Amino acid sequence: MAVDTSVPDNILQFLPTRTPDAWLDEAVARLPEMLLDHANCELKAASTALGFLYRYPDRSALVQRMSRLAREELRHFEQVRAIMDDMGVSFQRLTASRYAGRLRDAARQQEPHKLLDLLLIGAIIEARSCERFARIAPRLPEKLGKFYNGLLASEARHFEHYLAFAKSECGVDNGEIEQRLDALKAIEAALIIDPDPVFRFHSGVPTGQD
Repeated sequence: MAVDTSVPDNILQFLPTRTPDAWLDEAVARLPEMLLDHANCELKAASTALGFLYRYPDRSALVQRMSRLAREELRHFEQVRAIMDDMGVSFQRLTASRYAGRLRDAARQQEPHKLLDLLLIGAIIEARSCERFARIAPRLPEKLGKFYNGLLASEARHFEHYLAFAKSECGVDNGEIEQRLDALKAIEAALIIDPDPVFRFHSGVPTGQD
């Protein structure tokens, strides 16, 4: 698969696996569903950021950043909803895809490893979102493509913030962080390239069963 030069370099270097073309083809054919799940994802991203505030309120730098991140994710939700309204796509809750759930199931439960894993998983999810925005944007109608291109910088920034906090907040040496990151990336790669019966923004290779 040829590398799409629209994907930011830091994302290309971070993610070992590219989104399969089969997912891109499916997404273009199912734009209302993709937008609907994207809106749901932005809500979940805001909720995830708020979860760090509730779970780690004593960590000032983390709390301040996650508070700003939650507001930014909610703004993205509003923007996606506006596009959906323009296209006549009604909002509804969707069942969660396997993607984020399987990653979070892999998180360890004892601190500081729980915090480390949740931050690394956050970095991976934000990086994948950025990669998919970049890959899908050239295939979309002009207005929607511009919107997705406009999200690239913020998603890449979110990825970097999660990764930076994983290195600064957990008291774990860089070698252990890289080892854990490799293990989580392997789980994520399988979720991206394995057949997936449910189409979602972060789903794997579509099987056409849903």
